[in-house]
Amino acid sequence: MKIILDKAFAKASGFISPDVFKTYKNPAEEMNKALHNKSGRGSDFLGWVNLPNEIDNAFLNNIEETAKTIRAKKIDVYVVIGIGGSYLGAKAVIDALSDSFSHLKGDKPAILFAGHNIGEDYIAELRDLLKTKEWAICVISKSGTTTEPALAFRILKQDLEDRYGKAEAVSRICAVTDAKKGALKTLANEEGYKTYIIPDDVGGRYSVLTPVGLIAIAIAGFDIRALVKGAQDMAKATAAEVAFEKNPACQYAAARHILYSEGKKIEILVNYQPKLHFMSEWWKQLYGESEGKNGKGIFPAAVDFSTDLHSMGQYIQEGERILFETVISVANPNREILITEDKANLDKLNFLAGKRVDYVNKMAELGTQIAHVDGDVPNIRIEIDKLDEYNLGQLIYFFEKACGISGYLINVNPFDQPGVEAYKKNMFALLGKPGFETETAMIKGRIVK
Repeated sequence: MKIILDKAFAKASGFISPDVFKTYKNPAEEMNKALHNKSGRGSDFLGWVNLPNEIDNAFLNNIEETAKTIRAKKIDVYVVIGIGGSYLGAKAVIDALSDSFSHLKGDKPAILFAGHNIGEDYIAELRDLLKTKEWAICVISKSGTTTEPALAFRILKQDLEDRYGKAEAVSRICAVTDAKKGALKTLANEEGYKTYIIPDDVGGRYSVLTPVGLIAIAIAGFDIRALVKGAQDMAKATAAEVAFEKNPACQYAAARHILYSEGKKIEILVNYQPKLHFMSEWWKQLYGESEGKNGKGIFPAAVDFSTDLHSMGQYIQEGERILFETVISVANPNREILITEDKANLDKLNFLAGKRVDYVNKMAELGTQIAHVDGDVPNIRIEIDKLDEYNLGQLIYFFEKACGISGYLINVNPFDQPGVEAYKKNMFALLGKPGFETETAMIKGRIVK
């Protein structure tokens, strides 16, 4: 089932007129073509556009064989070390597909993450846990010198070697890195780690369908072939030759741009399924890092409803009118619970007896959309059939394609992230990293003691 992009709530509130929407046909189609013919900005990082159709059976067999080898060691924990796109995509898919309480049910292996923060307590607590578990590592970094993952890998690599000995530790480490250069590539070659390549023309936030995401997803026990098939089908549905009227990525990008042009500077991604929380986190990086530059871009935020209706709902309903919502609606849950009748009916819920919990959730969703539109918050609705590998593959590629088009519509390069370097330069200067002596002197002069 294809993603259904429903703009009715935004149109009904008058924020997107059909006539204005039609004027985006040519611009959106041209931006989409620019992604395919590599005529736009950032053309060196467009490998993700055709990636789903370039994934072959031999590649998937290789990933699956690695997962089988690791799982044969009967590990309890698989630690994925990476930051940004090097962990968010895998985390998003795994969380969406996993039992919400698998960590308490002993499902193996548990996929845990490191190198995505510099919290000393977090690293210490992870090390404490690993002392009592069978474990292995996947370290992901093009350079091998990004501070957060490099620091985590240095510590955990030593722990793994101390625990199992050098030879066995090597068999428990997988490196996903650059094809030819970088500190991690050099180390992987010297030590003999199982190694996978991050394509040069695929940036981290677009890398879910490379070994960056697929290895952990496969080791978690999920069907990477179905994930890829979903992405392949969405690639066809959003291809350069697909007209605006039938192209959901072009339509979503156009709707966002119209709302942005009308002063809606914040987009809130809404879900009514808690398993999608980290899909929102992945989406936030994708759009924030792609569009937020040159003083432009929609600020990406996210909420989990109905939970956040009891915290953020008031602001969304009656705060400043600078935002719009994009709702991910899951048509069919994977489980079914019927509401029972209670003789005392003290909670006054007998009127729901015999109905599914999901029916209540859907009415909360519909009621919220109506209320927010009435409160001048435009809503765009994206519906997927269910939470499975195929539908997630579609959703991932849909958001990626729409993001590229959106970036081009506001005339930025959606595939670089120069602003990310600012904090790193200051951090290195404050830490006294060799080569940053001038910066160290300058920044220390700015610090008020």
